Amino acid sequence: MEVIAIIIYGLALLFVFIYSLVQLQLVFNYKTYKRNLEERINSVTKEKSFPMVTLQLPLFNERYVAERLIDAVLALDYPKDKLEIQILDDSTDDTTAIIQKKLNALEGGSNIKLIRRPNREGFKAGALAYGLDIAEGEFIAIFDADFIPKADFLKKMIPNLQNAEIGMVQSRWEHLNENHSVLTKMQAFALDAHFSIEQGGRNAGNHFINFNGTAGVWRKQAIIDGGGWQSDTLTEDLDLSYRAQLKGWKFLFVEEVGAPAELPAEMNALKNQQFRWNKGAAECTRKNLKKVLKDATISFPTKVNAVFHLMNSAVFICIVILAVLSLPMLIIKHEYVQYNLLFKVASVFLITLPILALFYWYSESRKEDRFWKRLGTFLYQFPTFLSISMGMSLHNAVAVLEGYFGKKSAFIRTPKFNLLDSKKSSWTNNSYLKRKISWTSIAEVLLVFYFFGAILLAFKYQDFALLPFHLMLFLGFFTVSYYTISHSLKIRA
Repeated sequence: MEVIAIIIYGLALLFVFIYSLVQLQLVFNYKTYKRNLEERINSVTKEKSFPMVTLQLPLFNERYVAERLIDAVLALDYPKDKLEIQILDDSTDDTTAIIQKKLNALEGGSNIKLIRRPNREGFKAGALAYGLDIAEGEFIAIFDADFIPKADFLKKMIPNLQNAEIGMVQSRWEHLNENHSVLTKMQAFALDAHFSIEQGGRNAGNHFINFNGTAGVWRKQAIIDGGGWQSDTLTEDLDLSYRAQLKGWKFLFVEEVGAPAELPAEMNALKNQQFRWNKGAAECTRKNLKKVLKDATISFPTKVNAVFHLMNSAVFICIVILAVLSLPMLIIKHEYVQYNLLFKVASVFLITLPILALFYWYSESRKEDRFWKRLGTFLYQFPTFLSISMGMSLHNAVAVLEGYFGKKSAFIRTPKFNLLDSKKSSWTNNSYLKRKISWTSIAEVLLVFYFFGAILLAFKYQDFALLPFHLMLFLGFFTVSYYTISHSLKIRA
């Protein structure tokens, strides 16, 4: 039995190690992206004639942010006769009335339409497809309800589509409420790495990147050629991204254009979002990875990057395996001395941690703060981020496994709060939040005690090699459990 446990532990360790090497490769690619940034910006000429753009706003029960979004898109600095705005509203509450009242108050001059479908079939993907069929624009820009696009967004994005081979341009997400809490700070920390190292690094290496579901602009023909919006995965954005790129369309990431958005400030809302993203990525792996691997026109480095791009959520399965088996490993190490050589060899994989630290440090080093201030912030943020990520690993691993095994579930939207970047802003009266303690939440509480026991075991054996790991696991699951329960209790049922 101990041999099987060691093999499973070793395979999980190997996957995380290879994943970290792929992430390190993206750091070097990103340096190329940054070197070429000024040249790319200068190569894009400003628009002298403006193409027709359809701006799609898929909404479902967004009473708190619908007006805010409409105000932002009406303020876009783009010729009114070249901009069609589709409010794709599937709401079942008073959001529709709020939107209609807002539109009735407009004095005219804007081509803005409230579009209601007969049913909500296909969720967001279905709404986008419904709007696409009647869209007037050559280009399709998309914004979710939690975004507030800047006035110059389209004027900065559209020129990047001058090359007829470019099918989609993705902007960088910015954060409206990053400093609201430790949860929002850690989300911003992770997203900043994605919207720099990952997207920029993959783009510079001519690998597949993805449309992030919002704050991007598509060429309408690329959507059609890719097979259109499909709702058989929970991440229709990632799915269409791969299908369009498999058809030969090129994608572009423009880090210099930012789009501010609101981060989930409540744990259960964050869990909903993470579940959908991770399960959807697993579903896209089932659907698209084989196509990528079988395509003879795709280079080997791009295939490797596609594997770890589509399967990046599998890291959470590995984290759970490593976490749960770490305590038995500690016992085996001291009770079965014949395996000591294996444990010494496995220590090589400790290099994974500094590699990931370098990955996230390089992402944070883009910021203009002074070095020592950046370093001090990073030395707090990185271990905190790792710890909370570990605490979320069970919840996310369940989502990934459901995706891999083909278990279907409904598209659960992330509640929006209309929070400013202030700790005084409150979400407790949000009517979309529901009290919910799932079986995974109970398991997370049990794991708090499990890893506390692992900490005590380290002192019994006087073996502290895994102590930092167990401390982060203990604190991570404690933090996630605390926020899950306390936030649930604060919700006004």
